[in-house]
Amino acid sequence: MKKYAYIGCLGFIAVITTEFGVIGILPQIAEHYQIGIDKAGWLLSAFALIIALTGPFMTLLMSEFDRRKVMLAAISIFLFTAVISALSPPFWLLMLVRILPAFLQPVYIATALSVAVSGADKKQVNQLMGIVFIGVALAMVTTVPFATWLASVWIWESSFIIQGAVSTIALMVIYFSLPPMPVKEKKSYKSQLKILTQPIFLISTAMNFFMITAWFSTYSYFADYLNKAKGMDGTMVSYMLFLFGIIGVFSNWLAGKMLSWNVSKTTALFLSGTVIMPFLLYFSGDSLPANIISIAIWGFLYSPSFQNASTYMISSVPGSLEFANSLATSFGNLGVTLGTTLGGWMIVAKGASYNPWIGFVFGILAFLMIVLRNILEKRSENQKMIIPCP
Repeated sequence: MKKYAYIGCLGFIAVITTEFGVIGILPQIAEHYQIGIDKAGWLLSAFALIIALTGPFMTLLMSEFDRRKVMLAAISIFLFTAVISALSPPFWLLMLVRILPAFLQPVYIATALSVAVSGADKKQVNQLMGIVFIGVALAMVTTVPFATWLASVWIWESSFIIQGAVSTIALMVIYFSLPPMPVKEKKSYKSQLKILTQPIFLISTAMNFFMITAWFSTYSYFADYLNKAKGMDGTMVSYMLFLFGIIGVFSNWLAGKMLSWNVSKTTALFLSGTVIMPFLLYFSGDSLPANIISIAIWGFLYSPSFQNASTYMISSVPGSLEFANSLATSFGNLGVTLGTTLGGWMIVAKGASYNPWIGFVFGILAFLMIVLRNILEKRSENQKMIIPCP
């Protein structure tokens, strides 16, 4: 049902606002706590690392619970985190409360997608999943840039206030609009874990990991990159985030349509940005018009990355949507962790202007995984066509 997909989308906005809302204020956090930008970046990478390490296990553990209760519990933790973070606690406590919702983030995403496609025709599945994933782009065009702008004209803690407000709205909508949804058919852990033995799924997982690493080596430091490499102030960065998100809303919608046509080609098309963007950002130099065009292209190609990665992985094991998606979320966030870590190291060692070239290297690795999967799938199809002799 589209209604359930839109509810999942709203919760996704709260999730993304919390996870990525710190991107625009990392320089201010680093200044406030008198730490390096690479250490401040751990507010993002540690969050992602927890998701990567615990996501599949938490999803398996929560798979037997009422889906409405699971979604409510997850968003409640996000709200708690926002409230404590807004009080500007000591950095160690800020780090601690930041990672708490990470334990339930993949659970929420997997559950929201499962709820959205429940009872839907196969032709509608990718479209409904696309509606849920549009929450990523909507957050990028609304809450994330607004929180960044508000932090630039007021205080950095205001970013967490916005996160709390969005989580509150999502919590109320889920509570009043979603009926109880107990799990009717319980799958055994063993049956779900079988997908880990399938080579095509494992290759798809590697593609996800490399692609997200490529994008987040620069995107995690979006504000710092535009400030140091492009000379933009906090207000201009918030405008660029807004542009990034506006383009991303359309991009996610288009990707959802294209994935219903061809998953592999759609993923490859948007992945091409990891190879193209380093050159565009390099040659745009200090020209504002050229940078605006480059950032618009960046937003278009980057925004559906999580949607493409999840769909690409799930397409190899269509019968294990929830567990496969939790693995997609986990390995995607492992990519966020590695990309953020490498990006922070590059800023300290060489400078922010070199970050996009990390993405170039990992983008090539992701393309190789797509090629390898296509080879294995064709080989598998050829073997099925061989009729054994009697």
